Amino acid sequence: MNNLLPVPVLLPMLGAALALMLGRRPRAQRLVSILVLAGVVGVAGTLALQANAFGPQTLWVGAWPQGFGIVLVADRLSALMLTVAALVTLAVLLYSAGQEDDEVKRETPVSIFHPTFLLMCAGVSDAFLAGDLFNLFVGFEILLFASYVLLTMGGTGSRIRAGSIYVVVNLVSSSLFLIALANVYAAVGTVNLAQIAQRVPDLPEGTQALLQFMLLIVFAIKAAVFPLSAWLPDSYPTAPAPVTAVFAGLLTKVGVYAILRTQTLIFPHRPLTELLLVVAAATMIVGILGAIAQSEIKRMLSFTLVSHIGYMIMGIGLATQAGLAGAIFYTAHHITIQATLFLVVGLIQRVGGSNSLDRLSGLLITSPLLAVLFIVPGMNLAGIPPLSGFIGKLGLLSAGVQVGTPLAWFLVATSVVTSLLTLYCIAKVWNRAFWGTPVAYSKAVADEDEEEPLGRSEGPMPPIMVAATCGLIGLSLLLTVFAGPLYQYATEAAGSLLDGAYVQAVLGEATP
Repeated sequence: MNNLLPVPVLLPMLGAALALMLGRRPRAQRLVSILVLAGVVGVAGTLALQANAFGPQTLWVGAWPQGFGIVLVADRLSALMLTVAALVTLAVLLYSAGQEDDEVKRETPVSIFHPTFLLMCAGVSDAFLAGDLFNLFVGFEILLFASYVLLTMGGTGSRIRAGSIYVVVNLVSSSLFLIALANVYAAVGTVNLAQIAQRVPDLPEGTQALLQFMLLIVFAIKAAVFPLSAWLPDSYPTAPAPVTAVFAGLLTKVGVYAILRTQTLIFPHRPLTELLLVVAAATMIVGILGAIAQSEIKRMLSFTLVSHIGYMIMGIGLATQAGLAGAIFYTAHHITIQATLFLVVGLIQRVGGSNSLDRLSGLLITSPLLAVLFIVPGMNLAGIPPLSGFIGKLGLLSAGVQVGTPLAWFLVATSVVTSLLTLYCIAKVWNRAFWGTPVAYSKAVADEDEEEPLGRSEGPMPPIMVAATCGLIGLSLLLTVFAGPLYQYATEAAGSLLDGAYVQAVLGEATP
């Protein structure tokens, strides 16, 4: 038993309620939100240390006996995801605090933003800690409900259109999730993940395949896996910079986490290696080709987000400890890097007045600091040695070579090409936005339907926004400096996914 387990869920909920009551006091709201997320970071780090030292930490909520009720579980995987997510959300919140009054009213109204942001964080934490499918569904719904509000904040036409697409897609996926839940319960008589893992092998092969495909489809939609990813590039670029950053960094990774958890725990004997590897390759190729075709940085990064989900699905599809370790490490890396790049784009929008490459030039002269803030995470995303992106990709490539099947070799080649094309995209942004002669951006040449409201093109970048961005860059560099211990942690987490430790920790001596 570990009574810290509910804290990452309950603390943001309580903070959201308090922030809502402080709607007329924006400074107090910011202080409450920052303190709450700082507390979540501390608790998540403690759970990660305990899970690494003592194995999976469990708590049956309400003191229900084992095998009944709701259980929260923090093993190495969920604790790592929870810690990285808490650090990123804290940095994004600090970044949002740097917006000036006029931007706040237009972009992230404090009275709405802070309570909703904290509620989304509670949903993310609940999804990572959920020990049963229904609680996982609840976690998804909490974060999705909050994300609907955050995505349409400001009420511009482009945001309402994008929000409508996002809502429809996620309502469909949530409905499919409920149908899958009903089928799982009808088949095995429980929604507890550990009990499902014990009972699924006794089901007919056809029933197992049906349940597995239903869950995969649901989580693939949420993770933006091709061909179920078309909604993402049209939804994320329209949101305010802090919202886009946390969406890109976190929300799709919750879907990846759900795939990783269910594939290794419930269906380890049915890894679907060939299907997942084909899907991973298609996701990489389609995503990166879409990124190459874009002239707006936000849309380009949204397509690279889809593309790099393919690396994580590749590791899951390899179905080996080395492949899973690579997927875990790369997921932690990508949460940090993708969020960082979207924060940088927010600063580019502020300095240059746009995120369109057709309207940007000479930012290296205008703001050398902004150039540094872009190039470091950009090179990391592309996988340039010795950064953490290179280390994660190298681990996945090594795992693919070890499997050695023709399809695994095809994935190795595809991942290398995707990495090179990602570097091309970063170089494209650098050449067009940062090289050249600075140009004055005029509101008169702006399209009325530009996805992002115009930023300011004069004055320095707010120190708190720069500091938050630097903090995430520093976190990504720490992933590089401590890549050895972290990769060992990921390897042990992968081993724990395959050795049955989760089931034993949750159920103990309880019978299925």
